[in-house]
Amino acid sequence: MKITQIRNATIVVHYDNEVILVDPMLAPKGSIPPLKYLTKTRTRNPTAPLPDNTDDILNQITHCLITHCQKGHFDHLDRAATKWLREHQIPVYCSDKDAQFLKRKGLNVQSLSTQKTNSFLQGTIELIPCVHGEGVIGRLMEHGHGFLIKQTNEPSLYITGDTLFTDDVRQCITSEQPEWVVLPAGGAQFDVGGHIIMGIEEALEVAALSKGYIVANHLEALDHCPVTRCQLKDSVKEQSLTDRVIIPDDGETILAL
Repeated sequence: MKITQIRNATIVVHYDNEVILVDPMLAPKGSIPPLKYLTKTRTRNPTAPLPDNTDDILNQITHCLITHCQKGHFDHLDRAATKWLREHQIPVYCSDKDAQFLKRKGLNVQSLSTQKTNSFLQGTIELIPCVHGEGVIGRLMEHGHGFLIKQTNEPSLYITGDTLFTDDVRQCITSEQPEWVVLPAGGAQFDVGGHIIMGIEEALEVAALSKGYIVANHLEALDHCPVTRCQLKDSVKEQSLTDRVIIPDDGETILAL
């Protein structure tokens, strides 16, 4: 298995015969309005361009996974990605609660049950609930699902999706001990309210709980994610976790054995 970081939460998981695009945000840099307004300098999104190798990687895609997409979550499925998926008729796997929403966009939707383990490719996929913010902000957000993926002769993979460090996340990691965990670490926060995804502290907590490798993303691509790669790398180094916590650059591919 290989994991390629594209940008923000957009990754590609490479198996021998299947290549899975996850949460695609394919819009050009600066083409989407800001997410924070109470600031001296507003910054349009995405704040980073797509890596140069994006087109080559997209040409390999056979399947797509969407963790959440309703209520304007463009950073996990934007208009550019929707158009690309529709034109190429890529099978799009999502939770059963998102299926009708995506079908109305003309996508080739494959619904996944949130109540049981699903068959998926050469193995299984289980959906793990996300909490994408708490309090007033949490009530306004779309709470999606992460994916625990197990494939024959491949390491297990848990893509947490946009979530805080919840009991469900903790339970999945402690009971399943996935060999690879991809999680957001950007500490996203709007003008009001608390964090809506994990930040540095939570990423380190996951690393302490897990026996596997951690891939941290959702960094340096949106105006409401303040955590930088340098900050996270410094914290990882302080905790002597550099051998297990990987912070890939956009366009970088990790060999996940």
